[in-house]
Amino acid sequence: MAASLRLWRLKPSRILRCRVASGFSSGATAGSGQQPQLEKLTSTRQLDGIRHIMLNNPKKRNALSLSMLKCLRDDILHDIKSKALRVIIISAEGPVFSAGHDLKELSSEQDMKHHIEVFDTCAEVMTLLQKLPVPVIAQVNGLATAAGCQLVASCDIAVASEKSQFATPGVNVGLFCSTPAVAMGRALSRKVALEMLFTGEPISAHSALLHGLLSRVVPEDKLEEETMKIARKICEASRSVVALGKATFYRQMALDLDAAYRMTSQVMVDNLTLKDGHEGIEAFFQKRKPTWSHDVNTACK
Repeated sequence: MAASLRLWRLKPSRILRCRVASGFSSGATAGSGQQPQLEKLTSTRQLDGIRHIMLNNPKKRNALSLSMLKCLRDDILHDIKSKALRVIIISAEGPVFSAGHDLKELSSEQDMKHHIEVFDTCAEVMTLLQKLPVPVIAQVNGLATAAGCQLVASCDIAVASEKSQFATPGVNVGLFCSTPAVAMGRALSRKVALEMLFTGEPISAHSALLHGLLSRVVPEDKLEEETMKIARKICEASRSVVALGKATFYRQMALDLDAAYRMTSQVMVDNLTLKDGHEGIEAFFQKRKPTWSHDVNTACK
């Protein structure tokens, strides 16, 4: 099998306090009969191939504290290789999608070792989103600032309500949003990203759409419906083909034009050897719907 078909080897899901707190379900609601003993930082459910992860700490504006980041990482990685998982949606409870890092964790009361762990964990989660074999959709209904804005920019697709706003206001409290700038600078035009970073001023959902931070903007009452339309459409495709395509997209973006075409041309040849690559073309000629195996192995010769 060609190297371009090798998908990521992700670390197994860690056993974290958020697993006890939020639980995980394969249906509408987790139900073990036992009451959770810890505060729920995230809630999760999975149905028909779509995993919903909700940031669930509205009293603290869904701050990306170290505990929240670990919960999010755990929920993302849970059974990630399962063929039953096809799409992940990240949303939030309350009027704020996420206000970014918890500044109490970044105060002088915490030592440098703790600060390093916070930023390293955040970077791990943000880069993980693009390394997953399934698409990740941000569903935003409210304010997303600093690392919260970084989370939106790091997802593959982002759908927001018309009332949503986005900002990187760290400069106003003496902590420049340098890590959010990594994702922002890759999602928006450089000058727009720098204006946000230098001024801290929020931009509207429609401005965020215009400049590339969002995929689409919809009325608030249509947000879930429109997000689910995208998720369900993705679920109609082969998981293995989508995984290969996502991996290839991010790899080629880091290459120059000639190298990108060399690499992607080989990937398309490799794609034809997949069981689902073979099945899709056969189904096209036979004028029928394909029956996907979602298998990363090659077709039988």
